[in-house]
Amino acid sequence: MAVITEPLKNQADLLRRGLADLRAEDAELAAILDAEVTRQQHTLSLVSSSCAVQPRTLAASASVLVNVTAEGMSGKHHSAGCENVERVESLAIRRARQLFGAQYANVQPHSASNAVYQVLTALLEPGDTLLGMAVEHGGHLTHGSLAAFSGAYYKAIQYGTTADGLIDYDKVRLLALAHRPRVILCGASAYSREVDFKRFREIADEAGAILLADISHIAGLVATGRHPSPIDAAHVTVTCTHKQLAGPRGGVILSGADANTKIPGLRTTFSRLLDQAVYPRMQGAPAANMIAAKAAALGYAMSAAFDACMAQIRSTADEMAKAFQAKEYEVVGGCSENHTVLVRLRGGITGAIAEAALGHCGIIVSKHRVPEDPRSALVTSGLRIGTGALAQRRVDVHGSRQIVDLIVRILNTVAPLGEQDYTLEPLLLTQFRSEVETLCRDYPLADYQ
Repeated sequence: MAVITEPLKNQADLLRRGLADLRAEDAELAAILDAEVTRQQHTLSLVSSSCAVQPRTLAASASVLVNVTAEGMSGKHHSAGCENVERVESLAIRRARQLFGAQYANVQPHSASNAVYQVLTALLEPGDTLLGMAVEHGGHLTHGSLAAFSGAYYKAIQYGTTADGLIDYDKVRLLALAHRPRVILCGASAYSREVDFKRFREIADEAGAILLADISHIAGLVATGRHPSPIDAAHVTVTCTHKQLAGPRGGVILSGADANTKIPGLRTTFSRLLDQAVYPRMQGAPAANMIAAKAAALGYAMSAAFDACMAQIRSTADEMAKAFQAKEYEVVGGCSENHTVLVRLRGGITGAIAEAALGHCGIIVSKHRVPEDPRSALVTSGLRIGTGALAQRRVDVHGSRQIVDLIVRILNTVAPLGEQDYTLEPLLLTQFRSEVETLCRDYPLADYQ
């Protein structure tokens, strides 16, 4: 005879049941997940591409919407049983438009990379010319790298930065006029200064190009007015939701003043073509549970707590840049105007060695190439530091200086053995790890307490 139990009444009941079942029936996986919570609490993340997700967003991502197949766009889903998916997607769209001041939003892309490719396939034919920022100068793989889809299927022309690490807008203009790209892609993954989206639009208009802005790394600063917005300057803007927005891994496509204008050379508008590019052209059913998580993150991004966190991101980046310069390290670009501090290493320490050694001590950073870098992307001569997770820990001026001082002391102690190997005295490693633990206790991840 079947055991009769009380039915689950709501999302909270289901989550509690799921966690209990996971611990009881898959202890191995549960232990790994618990270990990751511990790791994040006891290490300092200076990775510029992520923040800690809000607990409310984690709960939304685990919602029962994962059980629903919902092919189609908001208001036009083809499957039955989508009434609550429709409500959630409409909520996420409304919040995205409100947060960024956009006229159009599509919240279905599974990632920002997917969103970029969806826009490109809508606007370009294979072999068309694309002008984007080179990876070695701070751009992203999707912006025309030969290693990626965008570089393989389109004629990708790359612009870069000056020796000082600044975008050379005059050079961008010359390249645009010489090659007449169909699309100009602006935005970066390792650039410490503000991006002049209005200047890019002037160049695009002069060259007869469509401007696509990627704000994945600066979306929170844009949303809170701490970085100029591309929404009305660019024809189309894309962002991810898992970096500064502290949401799930996913993408959003936005458009402002050009949303309902006709695309040059086509008979349709940007908003209509962008919807078609996501579905049915590039994606099937969306991850409805992740759209719910996006809605949660976008709601949080309109709060006073989020605004305060973005202010902290900026002040922490400023302090860390100054602290590195005081230690006679070059900060590429001369300062930080966002959340990124790109540091040129010295003394034979490569990015690969610095990333590994600091990680061994409990400080998580990313190696990155710097302007005129003689080393490959696997080795590099620089470190890319981001202040998102530090801001969530409420690291203040004193803490920022402590962290930089600790990083420099570790790098000064490391003995390089070639480009990727190194030695670090065990006693010093223990000391440095203890100092990191102290900093983690002094500046805890508030949402994990």
